[in-house]
Amino acid sequence: MKKSTLLMAMFLFGIVAMAQQNEQETLLNTEYNKWSIEFGGGFVKPSSPFADGYSVRGIAPYQASVGVRYMMNEKFGIRTNFGYASLSEEEGSLPFETSYYRATVEGVSNLGNILEFSEWTNSIGLLFHAGGGFSLINNEAPVELDEKDSAFNIVLGITPQIKISERIAFYADFSLIPNVGMERSWDGTEIIQTANRRIDDGLLYNVSAGFNIYLGSNSTHADWYSEESTLKSKIEELEDRLVKVETDLIDTDQDGVPDYLDREPNTTSGVAVNTKGIAVDVNKNGIPDELEPALDNRYVNESDYVKNQGGLNVKELLDKGYVNVYFKFNSTTPETYSLEAINYLIKYMDENPAANAELVGYADEIGNAEYNKNLSEKRANKVKEILVASGVAESRLTVTGNGEDASVEKGSAQARQLVRRVTFKLK
Repeated sequence: MKKSTLLMAMFLFGIVAMAQQNEQETLLNTEYNKWSIEFGGGFVKPSSPFADGYSVRGIAPYQASVGVRYMMNEKFGIRTNFGYASLSEEEGSLPFETSYYRATVEGVSNLGNILEFSEWTNSIGLLFHAGGGFSLINNEAPVELDEKDSAFNIVLGITPQIKISERIAFYADFSLIPNVGMERSWDGTEIIQTANRRIDDGLLYNVSAGFNIYLGSNSTHADWYSEESTLKSKIEELEDRLVKVETDLIDTDQDGVPDYLDREPNTTSGVAVNTKGIAVDVNKNGIPDELEPALDNRYVNESDYVKNQGGLNVKELLDKGYVNVYFKFNSTTPETYSLEAINYLIKYMDENPAANAELVGYADEIGNAEYNKNLSEKRANKVKEILVASGVAESRLTVTGNGEDASVEKGSAQARQLVRRVTFKLK
């Protein structure tokens, strides 16, 4: 028994020493809850001593316990526990009834975290506890003896756990409880002589099951906290944030304003924009200011629209490529400022019912040549749809996709804007 007491003392000393060593980290750690209460019940089996004619051959009817535990860190803690057991005779024994009360203070080791269970499970845990306290034994026997007995107890136990939720865990506990210094047998009828004492006198085998209820404002308890798992979780969280930042910084039209802030995410490539990603258009004519000088060479102004007044007539303006419909990059939707160009052809076709027109589409050199060939034809068909919807007979229109226009410098964004077009040929 002295060896058992010494072993328990060394265990508790180790717990305290480890707690002091980690005190600074523990005080700073607010990532997990530390308090819990436990409720359990089950069976108890008493060993000797029993007087002649008294015995409990099987397990005693029942026992119950309640405890409060505080974890100093995710590996070590301390708890206090209060237990009650009822001992009575079984068939063939003389009658007796004993009530057993105990109170203990114990050190707790979270073997699940020490052995790194988190590497293979997040729902199974294992606790080891050891400590000691005081026991009160009340006997009710038909003999004239002091009915009260007391002893010091030592507790050694192992507690497997299964996590049900972040607030509740189911546990089963298997403990040995030696009671040191009992003066009488469990039945209360015989005084134990010192010379007759055995090493297993006062020993209880305690088996119980119950629930741990976790307290605190954090999402998890120290029983289930893993620094490595938490680190992995934080890394994953940071990776998710990084992905979001990268997504937010995507700038589809490459105007220097990320898409999530860009109110005009399809701005023509290369033109100046304001802080909201809107193309600078001081005169509010629908044409980005930086494109106006370049378009003057290919796009006819309304003042140039004349009919037989010594200058270019409408047919020549259309045939020589002064009137064009322009498109955004990789788009079949005409630029808003190009819709007037379609109107020129509509006016001409209305004034010349015998005229036919060929719509010739082009694309810039960015991308696959075959893709650009199809894109140029789609652009021509888009203009055809607008003309037909405006009243021009479909039979008077033909469509050609000429693919890439390599007449401008491929590296110039403004120049490429000029070749993404549909032009007209009158017949």
